[in-house]
Amino acid sequence: MDTLTDMMLTRSPTAHRPLLGVTVLVVEDSRYASEAVRLMCLRSGARIRRADSLETARRHLAVYRPTVALVDVGLPDGSGLALIETLSAAAPRIEVILGVSGETNIEGEVLAAGADGFIAKPISNLAAFQYAILSQLPEDRQPPGPRLLHDEIVQPDQVAYHDDLNHIAQVLRDDDSCDIDYITQFLGGVARSAKDEALDKAVRALIATKSNGANVKPDVAALSKMVDTRIAAAGPV
Repeated sequence: MDTLTDMMLTRSPTAHRPLLGVTVLVVEDSRYASEAVRLMCLRSGARIRRADSLETARRHLAVYRPTVALVDVGLPDGSGLALIETLSAAAPRIEVILGVSGETNIEGEVLAAGADGFIAKPISNLAAFQYAILSQLPEDRQPPGPRLLHDEIVQPDQVAYHDDLNHIAQVLRDDDSCDIDYITQFLGGVARSAKDEALDKAVRALIATKSNGANVKPDVAALSKMVDTRIAAAGPV
C-alpha cells in the first residue's frame, strides 16, 4: 500500500471529509453514473474503485474488501441482486451494502436480497449520498461534531454520457444479444441522470410495449435512432 493510500485509509473522518477512511466499490456499468459517484467520493474523502460487471466485481472482491459496496441492479452479465445476496451472506461482511437502480419500484427486492439500503438514480446530491453511507456506519466511524451539509448537485462531464450512448448503441445494433430489460434499465438510468426527458420517455414507452406483450421492434428501432442522433450531434469528444 502506498503512502497516500495508507494515509487516506487511516485518517479519521472530519466535518469537511466525512468519509475519510472509507473505501467504496461501485459496481456500475454506466460511465456517467460511475463518474458522479467518483466525484462525490472525492468531495467526501472516500477512496473508490469501479467494477463494470459482476465478473469484474468478483475479481476485485477476491483481493480486497471495501467498506461500502454500491451495486447497480442492472448489469451486463446478470442481476446485481445476486451479488448483493452473496455479499450479505459473506463472513466477514462488507460494512455497508447499498443497491442502486433507476427504477424505484425495485427497492423492496434490493432490501430482500440483503442490502442495507437503496439509492435511486440519478445519484447527484452530495448530502444525500453521504447520508446513505454514514447512516449505516457505526458510531466510531462518524465524523466528530456537527457535519457540514453540502447540498451540492454533482454534474459529471458530458464525455461520460457520450460513452454510455456509444455503449448502448452497440448493444442495440446486436440483434443476437438485444436484452430489452438490460437496455431499459441502463438507458433509463442514464437518461434520468443526464436529464434527457425525451430519451427517458422513449425508454418508458419500450417498457410499456414489452409489458403489454406487443411487438417491441418498432420501439427498439425508434430508441436506437434517438441514441444515434445524440451521438452524431455530440460529434468527436
